[in-house]
Amino acid sequence: MKIYVTRPIPEVGLELLRRSHPNFEMNTEDRMLTRAELLEKARGLDGLLSLLTDKIDGELMDVAGPQLKIVANHAVGFDNVDLAAATQRGVLITNTPGVLTDATADHTWALLFAVARRIPESEKFLRAGKFKGWGPLMFLGGDVTGRTLGIVGAGRIGHAVATKSRGFGMRVLYSDEVANAAIEQEVGAQKVSLEELLRQSDFVSVHVPLLPSTRHFINKDTLRQMKKTAYLINTSRGPVVDEAALAEALRNGVVAGAALDVFENEPAVHPELLKLDNVVLTPHTASATFDTRNKMATMAANNLIAGLAGQKPPNLVNSEVWGKHRK
Repeated sequence: MKIYVTRPIPEVGLELLRRSHPNFEMNTEDRMLTRAELLEKARGLDGLLSLLTDKIDGELMDVAGPQLKIVANHAVGFDNVDLAAATQRGVLITNTPGVLTDATADHTWALLFAVARRIPESEKFLRAGKFKGWGPLMFLGGDVTGRTLGIVGAGRIGHAVATKSRGFGMRVLYSDEVANAAIEQEVGAQKVSLEELLRQSDFVSVHVPLLPSTRHFINKDTLRQMKKTAYLINTSRGPVVDEAALAEALRNGVVAGAALDVFENEPAVHPELLKLDNVVLTPHTASATFDTRNKMATMAANNLIAGLAGQKPPNLVNSEVWGKHRK
């Protein structure tokens, strides 16, 4: 079978692949393949292990050919995959859910504290040799303990972020299409409309999938519904935030600050955001812990191996394909 891995993943996943498919090929450079390179490597594939940065669409699947059985995405999200095109062609699509929940929630809290307490800004000040002694007005920031935390999207990660607030005595609000009884019981969270959440929260943490309905749902209008003293944190998907509108809001004091791990046009970041001190930016590293990435690699490899063996992958996204198009 012809198998391709689009970028190096942790060795534990590669070793699993070697045991069952020792002749698989891989992009050995730690960089994203160009579109032309990806299409060329797709020719004749039986299985593909892709990353979130790889566009997996009908064109690529047709280039691969009708023998393509599975695309194992090394990510919990799969908005890089045209799921309808895959289902139409009988291609199994898998992801790596669950394993990055705590790492992403922890990173959310790291960003929250970093922007509220102005950590990157003050460290840069110190490293530049500008610290001449303590001052009562130097780098004043926002309080966290006892404040209101708004969770937009109360799925696995939003739930984990909410439960980690217990140590800080925070009031928790959440907005979601469905109620989450668990966080209501665990932290006394209250389900409210998005408008109410934005109006009341001191910290707004976004944890929604990228859908047509969530693209740019944080925009000029929603930002103006937030408190001027509030902070926005996004560790979900970049395009849910209109970066131009956010930059304008940060520059004009519409909100106090923001912290982003994901971006609208990755790896590019809106140039106006790069100029601002009241925004913390990290390069899509919310799941970047040794344990988490090892688990993701293991899960992606096991999904690929199962699909190629004619077995139902453990984390099949388009389950309607199973049984209909197996060779």
